[in-house]
Amino acid sequence: MQEFDHIAEIWARAKHTVDVSISADEMLKQAKKEVSGMRTKSLLNLVGMSLSFLAFAALWLFFDFQVWTTHVGISIIIIVVGVYTIILYNNHRMIANSDFTANPNEFIKNLKRYQLTRFALHNRLYWFYAIALSLGMVLYFYEMLSYLNFWTQVLTVALSFGWMIFCSTLVRKAVIKRDKERIALLIEKFERIGGQF
Repeated sequence: MQEFDHIAEIWARAKHTVDVSISADEMLKQAKKEVSGMRTKSLLNLVGMSLSFLAFAALWLFFDFQVWTTHVGISIIIIVVGVYTIILYNNHRMIANSDFTANPNEFIKNLKRYQLTRFALHNRLYWFYAIALSLGMVLYFYEMLSYLNFWTQVLTVALSFGWMIFCSTLVRKAVIKRDKERIALLIEKFERIGGQF
């Protein structure tokens, strides 16, 4: 243990700094590439939610459901997916319509606002989305499961809610962590670039 403490003390006394000099143009190019990736991912999320909205709307329009709970369930799902799609669209506009080279301060301000809205989206709004979607699914499944045999019913419910729990825990935490680190790093890069100009 003493050897480890001795090594740690030597390491702490020694100044180990690596001077990496990257030009402002190169850093700007990398940061713009990362922002472009964020814009593309945001657009893909928006397209996926829009397709989900259309799929549920088509399901509601083209199938003849007999029980009122199915109509209420699909209505809840359509409303929740529609609202979430609008929120995603507003978030996308925050980063899609601004350019760092045109107005650096405005761009950094938009990026910080985007970071805050993403945090709200992954925390408070996500739970509203998950609970409302679960309620809609329960009401929808009331009629739909009656057409299936017992074991298919059990499997359908288990897979549906298992998937939602998996997404609400592991996937959500990973996405929050990655988004937080990625956006914070981008803000830091753009602030450093702005300082160099």
